[in-house]
Amino acid sequence: PDVDSALVRITPRDALELPERDDELLMKLIRCGFSQRRKQLQRLLRAYVADWNDAASNLDLNPKARAEELSLVQWIGLANYIAPTIRPETHAIKDEQFPVVDEMDRVLRYAGRSEVHGNNLYHRAVHILIFNDAAELYLQQRSRWKDRHPLLWDSSAAGHVSGAENYDEAAKRELQEELGINVPLEKLLKVSASPQTGQEFIWLYRGQLHGNIRPNRSELESGAFVAPTVVDGWTVARPENFAPGFLQCWQAYRRRERAVNLI
Repeated sequence: PDVDSALVRITPRDALELPERDDELLMKLIRCGFSQRRKQLQRLLRAYVADWNDAASNLDLNPKARAEELSLVQWIGLANYIAPTIRPETHAIKDEQFPVVDEMDRVLRYAGRSEVHGNNLYHRAVHILIFNDAAELYLQQRSRWKDRHPLLWDSSAAGHVSGAENYDEAAKRELQEELGINVPLEKLLKVSASPQTGQEFIWLYRGQLHGNIRPNRSELESGAFVAPTVVDGWTVARPENFAPGFLQCWQAYRRRERAVNLI
């Protein structure tokens, strides 16, 4: 038979081109909406939209619309109508106090986020790697509202040590705040402060997840479970996709894993 070949080039969409949204909810709506294409959305989406007429009026949709009539932006608008996105409280973030430390990670004093970041002072952070039962790593995409490295991929959960809390307390808090989970954590290794870590001393933790993640959409943009070998290839091929601190942590983690496997 005659066969014609074609080459399709796919380029990534600009992450800021589309409005902020809950990707998990968006995909559920689209799948449900297209599950029976002859039916109107008001029938198919009853479980998600209590008052379809109000939603249609607010979003300027045809009340009798079917799935194929909505643009991607309109689908996102519908998802945000159901579950409005929440921006982080910027005033609370700006008032956050971090322990400023010396080159040996000894606390000297406390200072606000803007002073610490603006002057590249030594401070503390935690990174947590969460794996599922398939041994896949949960990667989070940082929120577009982050003051550093917005929309880049990062550890499952990560954040600063605040106030007088210690590393372990910060790790437990960040895990609950960002992913809505509380699992036992193994303290693995420490990464020294450097320009690549943003002058953060980082303790790296690992946890095993047997349930579901409940991501806080005001803390992160999206997330996905990825095989470690895929993370390896991705970080080598496109390191610019990742927060620099994560790259340091992941490299240190993989070195540790190789060393342990040799024992």
